[in-house]
Amino acid sequence: MKLGLIAGYSPAKLNLPMEQILEAEQLGYDSVWTSEAYGSDAVSPAAWILARTSTIKVGTAIMQMPARTPTCAAMTAMTLSALSGNRFLLGLGPSGPGVVEGWYGVPYGRPMTRTREYIDIIRQVLVREAPLVHSGHHYQIPYSGEDATGLGRPMKSILHGDPGLKIYTASITPAGLRCSAELADGVFPIWMNPERFDLISGPLEEGFAKAEGDKGLSDFDVAPFIQVSMGDDLDRCRLPIKANMALYIGGMGPKSKNFYNDYARQMGYEEAAEKIQTLYLSGEKKQATMAVPDQLVDDCALVGPPDRIRARLAVWKEAGNRGQVGSMMIGGASTEALRLLAEELLP
Repeated sequence: MKLGLIAGYSPAKLNLPMEQILEAEQLGYDSVWTSEAYGSDAVSPAAWILARTSTIKVGTAIMQMPARTPTCAAMTAMTLSALSGNRFLLGLGPSGPGVVEGWYGVPYGRPMTRTREYIDIIRQVLVREAPLVHSGHHYQIPYSGEDATGLGRPMKSILHGDPGLKIYTASITPAGLRCSAELADGVFPIWMNPERFDLISGPLEEGFAKAEGDKGLSDFDVAPFIQVSMGDDLDRCRLPIKANMALYIGGMGPKSKNFYNDYARQMGYEEAAEKIQTLYLSGEKKQATMAVPDQLVDDCALVGPPDRIRARLAVWKEAGNRGQVGSMMIGGASTEALRLLAEELLP
C-alpha cells in the first residue's frame, strides 16, 4: 500500500506546505496532490512542486473538468509529465453545479457523460494513433456548431505524450464509481471506512465488467482521502475533521442535491446526515459540526494519540492486503504524524 500526501488548495493567502512535501519525499511517500475549488488552481502548484522535488510523483486531486477543455488538460498533463520525467498524475473531477455554473459560468450538464468524453479525448491525444476526432454531448472536435467557421481540422499532438499516463477520478456516487472503474486507473473516495468496502465494491465491479480487457482491483488504485489529527486530546483532534465533514455533508449543495449527504446516509448515518444538513443550511455551522458523530470520524480518519492511530492503521493494512485500498491519501497530518505513518506502512 502506497502513501500520498494531500497538499490541498490554498486559503486566502497562497501557501504550499513545501517543508512537509520534502519530508514526505524523504520518507518514501509515493505522491503529493494539489487541488482547486474557486481560488488557487491545481496546475500551477503542481508545477512548482515538481520543480522542487526529484522522486515523488505529483498529481491533481482534482483538476476540475469544466474549468478547461479536455485538450487543454491533455496538453497540461503531457507538458508536466515531460518536464518531470513522467512524475505527473492526472486527477479529474466534474465538481458540483454550484461551482460549475456559479464560478465557471458554464452548464453543469451531464457529469458522467462529461467524464467519459473527457477521458476519451485525453487518451486519444496521448496515444496519437490518429488525428483527434470526437463527437459527443459536451465536446465536438473539430467543432461543428452553428457558429463554426468550418475551417477546423483533426490534428495530432505535436508533443508525444505518455500513453501510460495514470488518470484518476474523484467519486462517491455509484455512477461515478462505475465510470471510474471502467475508464480510469484509480478513484478518490473523499471518505472511506476500510471495514465497509461493500459500500463501493458493487459499482466498481460493474465498471470493471464494462472495461476493455480483464480489469480488476489489481489494475486499479482505490485511493481514499484520510484526514489525520494526532494528539493526546481525542475530542480536540476530532474537531477539525468534524468541521470539514459538516461543510460537505451539510453545505456542499442544496438539500435536494448533496452527494456527500447521500454518501453519509449510505455509510449508516442517515439521522445524523439529516440533522447536520438542517443545521448547516440554517446557518448554525458550529452546531452542525458538533452533530457529526464521533464514530463517523473514527470510521474514516486517523485521530488521537499515536498508539490509537497505530491500532486503527492495522485495519487499513488489512484492507490493503485484501487489495481494497491501493493508496492512503493523507491530509491534515503534522510532520510527526507523517513520520509515524511511514514507519508503520512503508518498507
